[in-house]
Amino acid sequence: MEAKSNPNFASVLFNADLVTPDGMPLVWMMRLLGIHNQDRVAGMDIFTSLCEHAPKRNISIFLLGSHETILSRMQQRLQSEFPDLKIAGAEPLPFRPLTPEENEQVREKIHASGAGLVMVSLGCPKQELWMTEQQGKLNAVMIGIGAVFPIYAGIHKRAPYWVRDLGFEWLYRLFQEPRRLWKRYAATIPPFIYLAIKQILSVYLKSPDGTERKKAACLD
Repeated sequence: MEAKSNPNFASVLFNADLVTPDGMPLVWMMRLLGIHNQDRVAGMDIFTSLCEHAPKRNISIFLLGSHETILSRMQQRLQSEFPDLKIAGAEPLPFRPLTPEENEQVREKIHASGAGLVMVSLGCPKQELWMTEQQGKLNAVMIGIGAVFPIYAGIHKRAPYWVRDLGFEWLYRLFQEPRRLWKRYAATIPPFIYLAIKQILSVYLKSPDGTERKKAACLD
């Protein structure tokens, strides 16, 4: 929805190396449009999977974003759950945009750490814009994982599997952070529903036999 109203952000997503469907409504849409083998790929699943496999490739990680308390609690849990994982460093960032000098300092810390993976948790669209600005400047793979940090640190609870599978994780999060999230959801969910129905109907009406659905899903 951010990309729909922000051409610059749309370009960021289009040029990313990897974009995954983090919400069940996106998965449902893709299935309706012909992409039947796509499952949800949530930020938490990406994060824990990489933490499990990184030591096998001798790759260290760098935690970027949030604040010191959350980063400290994350590192304690990671050391318990993934004892072989090497945490090269962790750096909290302010909510405001970084100055060029601050960005350079962050890059120097990441370079000095030798990290191969940088887990970026700044929220959308800030983290995607930041990673785009750093392309070609960091010798590491950057992965935006949204609100994973406070959930993994135990500050917020992750929705149970059945809630996630039903597509109601957004509602679960809203109950935990109503003041922060209600405006965002009110501004994005209704237009998303409208645009999703519009796209699906247009594809089905143009192609009743479904031959063009997969093409439409890939293009949109």
